Amino acid sequence: MINWMDSPGSPQIALVEDDDEIRDLVSRLLTREGMSVHPCRTTAEFDALLSQRPVDLAIVDIMLPGEDGLSLCRRMRAIGDLPMLIVSARSDDVDRIIGLEIGADDYLPKPFNPRELVARVRALLRRSRGSDGMIAPPGGQRYNFAGWAWDVDARRLVSPDGVAVELTGGEHDLLHCLVTHPQRVLSREQLLDWTRGREAAPFDRTIDVQLGRLRKKLAVHPESEALIKTVRGGGYVFVASVRRG
Repeated sequence: MINWMDSPGSPQIALVEDDDEIRDLVSRLLTREGMSVHPCRTTAEFDALLSQRPVDLAIVDIMLPGEDGLSLCRRMRAIGDLPMLIVSARSDDVDRIIGLEIGADDYLPKPFNPRELVARVRALLRRSRGSDGMIAPPGGQRYNFAGWAWDVDARRLVSPDGVAVELTGGEHDLLHCLVTHPQRVLSREQLLDWTRGREAAPFDRTIDVQLGRLRKKLAVHPESEALIKTVRGGGYVFVASVRRG
């Protein structure tokens, strides 16, 4: 486990929540964990925060006054890969799937266990910072497959046509698992464990949603639609040959 207090700089967390009680509770909770929390009541306050300083992760409620959290997530994902955790009292599977499909890295329904929130935040920070995680790659990793070029450290994925494709943190982790185990069937449980570790719930469907998103992004090149195949009763396989360097 990362000791944030011993890190060069504490993680900067934007908390976009209009409920005063929940906002104060989460702020105190994460502050005790060594993180710097920047509370925002609206997306406008969040935008103002980003104009003043960078943040490492955003925790966003769906139901906000004015622009809602899903709209904010969609807008932020269009311009970058800031890790985003959606929290909401709307715990329907439809809301969760929509949140993940538009680019959120994780979704936590209210009411939530404070320890689970901390665990989810830590997991996202580990993945984004590339530290203390199973699938965090060492420096200088580049891969080529089916005409694609992927610079892992720069998180730059370029199609055979020269089109740069943006990946979220979760999609990046998932692609890394697949590319480093090409032509091998990987179960969803393996992928879930490697990308989310102990924080994963037994029936977590995040992998399925992220796989769908990743397939769509790879499909910007017609010959790349079938790079990830589903093996009935087995899992998934990355079918392309992979060359490193």
